[in-house]
Amino acid sequence: MNGQEMLPNHSELAKSLATEVKSFVDTFVIPNEALLMEGGEEAHTLHAELMTKARHHGLWGLYYPLSHGGKVASLEDYLVVAEQEGRSEFSQEIFGSHFALDAHMLLKFGSDAVHNDFLTPLSNGDVIPSYAMTETDHSGSIPALINTTAQHSDGQWVINGHKWFICNASKASFVTVLVRTAAEHVSTDQALSMIVVPTDSDGFKVEGQVEIMGRSLGQGEISFNNVRVPKHNLLGQEGGGIALMEQRLSIGRLLRSMHWVGLAQRCFDLMGQRIYSPRGQSTRLAEKQLVRQHFVDVYRAISSARELIRIAARGVDQQRASMVEIGSAKMAASHCLCQAADSAIQLYGAEGVSDLTPLSGIYRMARTTRILDGSDEALISAIGRRLIAGYKTADEYDFANGVFHDTSPPQFQQAYSA
Repeated sequence: MNGQEMLPNHSELAKSLATEVKSFVDTFVIPNEALLMEGGEEAHTLHAELMTKARHHGLWGLYYPLSHGGKVASLEDYLVVAEQEGRSEFSQEIFGSHFALDAHMLLKFGSDAVHNDFLTPLSNGDVIPSYAMTETDHSGSIPALINTTAQHSDGQWVINGHKWFICNASKASFVTVLVRTAAEHVSTDQALSMIVVPTDSDGFKVEGQVEIMGRSLGQGEISFNNVRVPKHNLLGQEGGGIALMEQRLSIGRLLRSMHWVGLAQRCFDLMGQRIYSPRGQSTRLAEKQLVRQHFVDVYRAISSARELIRIAARGVDQQRASMVEIGSAKMAASHCLCQAADSAIQLYGAEGVSDLTPLSGIYRMARTTRILDGSDEALISAIGRRLIAGYKTADEYDFANGVFHDTSPPQFQQAYSA
């Protein structure tokens, strides 16, 4: 692969959509952030109005499947659009971009009935999806410990269990739930399945909201008490839940990361605006060396994260998704957002930690990113293990293609190993 092939090559359509999204966010979303942050009925009504307006502007579900209203086919191409969607913590849901992952999963793994009952309404913006994996009694990163069960009964699935930290729990129309469909002695890679559950099903209950650092971010706790759904609500094959979970995590991590980088860029812009505000000029912030270091460090973090995301997204587009590339991109995006939010707060001082700026809300959300979709520690362990294991049978890592190569002559390998 030559250098030219590695250069960003976004389509004119993606660049045009990114410009339109930026204008929409600047005009309709950012001026209303204070009200949206308050929550309550007025904020809910405004949120719904903005979602409708986004659809009328042709900006809804831009990374949905092309067969269901999407406009951007390539994940790498979508990066420049997603960054603009991500510039406000509220706008991803307004554009339906939080739900693109569900749309792709339903299309790829759902039955015709699932397409009709869930995918079509989702594509039309009529319903809200959710995903339920994490449980209360153990770490969400260990699928082998999933206790929620689904059993066959008269042509239906009967589901029992308890989940928490479920996004959109209180307003979702349906939940894709990861459940155990095999006995405990069956290996995990054949024991779990994903099933779509309407939230108006008998026995489904929202137990309550889980506040994040003193504020509701839409996370909730739900339970299933003999919930019955048709067998055709299964996604993929019975027992194939781990493979579906890995696919969902891969794309989901990149989609989130793209939005996080957009929010980090927003923080970077807020830093620049602070420098030349009356307060920034009165304290001569532009002349302070450590302030300059904040700018350089944040710029470097954002630029690095963008390229790692681009590399990982290109791998997904080329059907060679790499856990190393995706996990590294996710961590880089998370850390760049945390660093950008923290640096911006430092420049704003007391205002930064108050609700007079959007920074307190951004920082609250930024801190959760180091846990969402895999904690730093879990990702570092998994990525490090794969990188080290690669050198068992190879002596060179090809960064351009994300693969290991064995390039040494056999006699050299034996001598070096000795």
